[in-house]
Amino acid sequence: MARTAPYAAMVIDARTGEVLHASNADTRLHPASLTKMMTLYIAFEAVRKGEISLDTKVRISSLAASEPPSKIGLKAGQRIELRFLIRAAAIKSANDAATAIGEAIEGSEAAFARRMNRTAQALGMSRTTFKNAHGLTEAGHLSTASDMTKLGRRLLFDYPQYYNLFSRKTADAGIREVNNTNRRLLNDYPGADGIKTGYTSAAGFNLVASAVRGNERVIATVFGGRSSAARNAKVAELLNLGFKRAPSNAPTKQPAPPEYVAEATGNDPTLKGKTIRLVMAPQKSPRPQHRPGAAAPAAVVVAAAERPPEAEVSRGETAPESLIVAAAPIPPPRPDDLASLQDQGTPGALKLEVVTRVSTSGGRHYGINVGKFASKYEAERVLLKTALVEIGTLDDALRKVVSRSGGFEANFVGMTEDMAQLACRRLEARRISCTTLGPG
Repeated sequence: MARTAPYAAMVIDARTGEVLHASNADTRLHPASLTKMMTLYIAFEAVRKGEISLDTKVRISSLAASEPPSKIGLKAGQRIELRFLIRAAAIKSANDAATAIGEAIEGSEAAFARRMNRTAQALGMSRTTFKNAHGLTEAGHLSTASDMTKLGRRLLFDYPQYYNLFSRKTADAGIREVNNTNRRLLNDYPGADGIKTGYTSAAGFNLVASAVRGNERVIATVFGGRSSAARNAKVAELLNLGFKRAPSNAPTKQPAPPEYVAEATGNDPTLKGKTIRLVMAPQKSPRPQHRPGAAAPAAVVVAAAERPPEAEVSRGETAPESLIVAAAPIPPPRPDDLASLQDQGTPGALKLEVVTRVSTSGGRHYGINVGKFASKYEAERVLLKTALVEIGTLDDALRKVVSRSGGFEANFVGMTEDMAQLACRRLEARRISCTTLGPG
């Protein structure tokens, strides 16, 4: 006798979030490809925050290309625009596309899963734990009908500009046209306009569906259907129940913005920092008087960290520290340095390039390169993210962006040869591109 997956269901009034019906709605079950709702939510969020754009060409990794079906057949090494990956994940429920989205945004599947869990907590999905971007069965990868219904509502309210994606019967996914896995419900149920199907043998047939009639909109979720036809029939029954119970003119209550809590390490993808330059022309420079018996005070370098103007700080998020202060003696400038210190526009002014770390190269003439990017901001972002991922070997290295023909190189410098080789081996083990740089 075939094993039957556990059943759970929920219906809410999408306008208010009011629960109209629930059955085992808080039972933790396998979500299958309903997982991709969170992958897409984060993709929309990353685009809004300027972390990535819909036009970004994503390089497909061997991991993404090797994901089992459902997939669109991406090849390792090929590049494809993010917009096509989003369409493939939302409409075709392509596992290779979902993994590629996660790697493009966070650098690795594991890092993306951590962001998925932070986002779930911020959205109030308290009984959900994600392990991957696609939803294939994995120990501990669990959610509930209540949490997935909540996520469906957040997609509708938080990113309405992308919501029409879920009602498309077909779409161009870059390498081929794909059909919507939810097209039967979209065709058969009046007013249905989304959202996401899911199936694995462990989960059964899952679906989060939304439908609208006049001023009314309801969202219904089913976990554990015995077949796609049985699941669709049950969802239609729940949608009918929702429309019957929902008041005709309920006020719309916009959900509160997500409240993100930064990790202890401060590795929050929504926070950004950058190096800035200050040009100062001191008017007076009196010599300080030393106290008797006291050593001369160490010079202080102040580096200001600010959020790039194109990024936003959402309500509930924590902005970076405004000042980072590091004390270190500053040696007198060499004669050949004086020209670079002099500001040509203001006689007598000093032009200071502020850095985020005081150099301690001590003869370390090696480094590593982690890619070339279209903008300086993108290169700085990747350097910061890589430093946080591999803090053990890169903590003492300096981050440096070099403008070259065709883009901006993201480098770590001030390393010994052994340090550079070890860092590259560890980054490549995380599927992060890395090349060692020698002296000269």
